[in-house]
Amino acid sequence: MVKRYLGNIITQNPTPPAGNFEGSAAKGVWSLEEQLAYQKAGLWPIAGNAPVDITDVFSTYLYDGTGAAHTITNGIDLAGEGGMIWGKIRSSTDQHWLVDSERGTGSNNNYKYLMSNLSNGESDFASRSVSSFNSNGFTLQNGTDKQFNESGQDYVSWSFRKAPKFFDLVTWTGDGVSGRTISHSLNSEVGFYVVKRLDASGDWRTYHRVSDSASNPHIAYLNGTSGGVFESDKLTATSTTFTIEGGFNGDFNSPGQTYVAYLFAHNDGDGEFGPDADQDIIKCGSFTSDGSGQAVVDLGFEPQFLLTKKTNSTGAWTILDSMRGFPTFQLDNNKLYPNTSGAEGSGSSFGGSTYESGFRWYNDLSGQDYIYIAIRRGPLAPPESATEVFDVNTLIGNGTSGRAISTGFVTDFHLSMRRTSNYPTIVDRLRGYGENNTKRLATHLTNAEQSLTGSYWLGLDTNDGYVLSAGYENGNSQSYVQYALSRAPNFFDVVAYSGNSTSGRTVSHNLGVAPEMMWVKSRGDSESWCVYHAGITNPEQNYLYLNEASALNPNGNTIRYWNHTAPTDTVFTLGDEDRVNQTADTYIAYLFATLPGVSKVGSYTGNGSTQTIDCGFTSGARFVLIKRTDTNGAWVVFDTARGISSSGNDPYLELNTTNAEASYNILNANPSGFEIIQPWQDFNATGGSYIFYAIA
Repeated sequence: MVKRYLGNIITQNPTPPAGNFEGSAAKGVWSLEEQLAYQKAGLWPIAGNAPVDITDVFSTYLYDGTGAAHTITNGIDLAGEGGMIWGKIRSSTDQHWLVDSERGTGSNNNYKYLMSNLSNGESDFASRSVSSFNSNGFTLQNGTDKQFNESGQDYVSWSFRKAPKFFDLVTWTGDGVSGRTISHSLNSEVGFYVVKRLDASGDWRTYHRVSDSASNPHIAYLNGTSGGVFESDKLTATSTTFTIEGGFNGDFNSPGQTYVAYLFAHNDGDGEFGPDADQDIIKCGSFTSDGSGQAVVDLGFEPQFLLTKKTNSTGAWTILDSMRGFPTFQLDNNKLYPNTSGAEGSGSSFGGSTYESGFRWYNDLSGQDYIYIAIRRGPLAPPESATEVFDVNTLIGNGTSGRAISTGFVTDFHLSMRRTSNYPTIVDRLRGYGENNTKRLATHLTNAEQSLTGSYWLGLDTNDGYVLSAGYENGNSQSYVQYALSRAPNFFDVVAYSGNSTSGRTVSHNLGVAPEMMWVKSRGDSESWCVYHAGITNPEQNYLYLNEASALNPNGNTIRYWNHTAPTDTVFTLGDEDRVNQTADTYIAYLFATLPGVSKVGSYTGNGSTQTIDCGFTSGARFVLIKRTDTNGAWVVFDTARGISSSGNDPYLELNTTNAEASYNILNANPSGFEIIQPWQDFNATGGSYIFYAIA
């Protein structure tokens, strides 16, 4: 694997070069001589430098106020690298707040903050703000304050770490000189910048790369709703500097006044992120709504954060993100507005939704011009351990709302099964979740998705696990097993798409490898769950139904769910069948792959005796799904939370039925995967054909 830094390719090698080449590398800046020396030696300059992932430089983190000192662990090194945190109370009205590493702390040892919805200068209060920037996040002060950390309130924070080709911030003291040039470290095109006076009131001046021509940019105020406004005093930027033109305007460069600029990069095929240091993670562009007031914007990646502003007329700045709710094909997303102090709102007449390579904008007036900043969803690197992306949990329901279940990661997919009277259901991040917005599909039914209201909802708006309501999969004294998966390259992906009834239609995905198992379901119609599995005979032609125990269905030339085409590492292909591709219908697809040491999609032939199914694991499988394909056989689920033992019975449930949990001595634990120990028809009949999916 090659890695890049400052535009140069550097490969790893355990043998250090002769001589000491650290020099200025300790500061993160290497001379050309040092870079060339390390390239020649095939080394990184300093141990520990690795490719930068989006998860290293940006985080949307949701937290509950405590009224006490509160440490937020989001994985962003703000102490060592520097950066900016932007926060907002979600559940009530109060100001936005922004703190950064350049302006630092005030007289009370807390970080001085700005408010995007106000023109005020920076503030410094003893009982509020951030008390420290940490190597993996930040800490909020222990003073009770509604704006930052009041007990019982909900909050969001967006952390931007300084990094070339992503984000930078600069402070200066004005000198009144027109044409003054100030250096920055983006090392790329500046896509968007915000400038704010610190020592006194002043509007938040912004510039966007597509607002107008470079010689005559229009400026919109972050603390207002007006469209683009022409200003003769402005900044013009290159990849390493920006120049203050005019200079005597109090909002840019008046003598003795202090300022901060936040600079956001625009990647256009020149991003250097991800395992191979070749991925874009931030784009700053524009779009115009069509005659229906809609637009589709292709970014080349799926966004997790979107900031938009109408520029040809009055309109609010709007922030959407995937943690608070950014579902596909719907307006019912949770919006915050940088120019107001209002609480988080959903619905309304306009909004955006994500799709696999961009976003859609809905239900605005036709011919409206917008600018945007979009940040890519991560991670870009495959997980190294299954515990990073999979969790299984058994619980007894207590009938209380707001019951939080910790998994240690962001949950994108939640499968719940009742153990006494099974009702296997799936909720996912892309289709919608939360109070009055949870969309549920049952794996044993052909039914369209169900919208849950009242006390029946599942919360995924947490950075650690999921939240149960009183009624959904948390019924008093009921017994459950629940599975949580996080989307990650080479492991698992979720794609929402709309049909067009066209054979050969391809749908993009972000799995990074060809999916080996796919579950596809119509969201709006009563249709079977169509399953692709690489372990069946002629998988591009044949198919299975997740909601049935039926044997493999021979496709021939009549039913072409996959259009007789194998999926690739970027797309899967559909026929014109209603179950997978009917015009104007919406669908959800769950994509699974083999990731060595983490997951395994496979097949085996029954031998009527004990046999080991080697999944390439080292500590055994925590989750096993088995289906017989040459004759009828249920979709049977085992897990270590309920028991996969080397002796005794193993509890199992079925995805295609409401049968209560049964328990027989069927599997044994095995470090490499699992063992089949009985000649049961559904698991190991001599000559029988079986497929499976296992997670370590």
